[in-house]
Amino acid sequence: MHRLLSGPLTTERLTVKIAGLPASLQGKKLVQMSDFHYDGVRLSDKMLERAIAICNEAQPDLIILTGDYVTTTPEPIHQLTKHFQNLKSNCGIYAVLGNHDISYENSQSVITTALENIGINVLWNQIAYPLGNEFPLVGLADFFSKEFNPGLVMNQLDKNTPCLVLSHNPDTAKILNTWRVDLQLSGHTHGGQIIIPGFGPALITYNKIVKKIPIKLRRRVPFLRKNYCVVRHWEWSQGLHQLGNNQLYVNRGLGTYLPGRFFCPPEVTIITLSNS
Repeated sequence: MHRLLSGPLTTERLTVKIAGLPASLQGKKLVQMSDFHYDGVRLSDKMLERAIAICNEAQPDLIILTGDYVTTTPEPIHQLTKHFQNLKSNCGIYAVLGNHDISYENSQSVITTALENIGINVLWNQIAYPLGNEFPLVGLADFFSKEFNPGLVMNQLDKNTPCLVLSHNPDTAKILNTWRVDLQLSGHTHGGQIIIPGFGPALITYNKIVKKIPIKLRRRVPFLRKNYCVVRHWEWSQGLHQLGNNQLYVNRGLGTYLPGRFFCPPEVTIITLSNS
């Protein structure tokens, strides 16, 4: 998509404190990218290549991809993985799938295979240890999947051990508050995509206005019949959030939809881990 509609690519840098983080992991660097929606329309090759360059320049210890590689059918994943082959990380690349990656009958298997064929580890209700046993990495099934069952995985972890959780949809943070989640990385919202200064994401404002219109009138106007509910917790649509003892970071993503982004630029996130 043209830069005028997507906005300039931004790099978000933050340090996240992890209680009990082993001294050996102090200063370790994670890079997160999300919501590519790669189909030759919603994300330009130029921006994708720049995002990969930013990622590699950071010399990450771990690269995290949090879903929605495609928008509809899975075929574009093959072209996208040609770009992903240029990614470089000291401890590997780990990914979860998003709702768009499981929307067609064969999407999940095609996308998982394509990513794993180039060495990207796709986690689906699984635990991995790329940074060692003292900091497990959990990847959950997508929230809209019938296989979304965080207890199946989270109950395997020691509550005294810090952990990193990947979950495409940030709404899962409310459910995950049952367990210790030192940092959850999510996407899905595109940051709200269109932000109205002083009001927040446009979809929230739209839905609030629609609800005030009499139901009889709404039924007569087709576009007023639909209530757009991408997530319930729009207050978590982007950035870092403290949820009790847990922490959630939501990446604004790289791809977009018409009419584009407004006050909500695409991002690459560079996260430095700290124990103090």
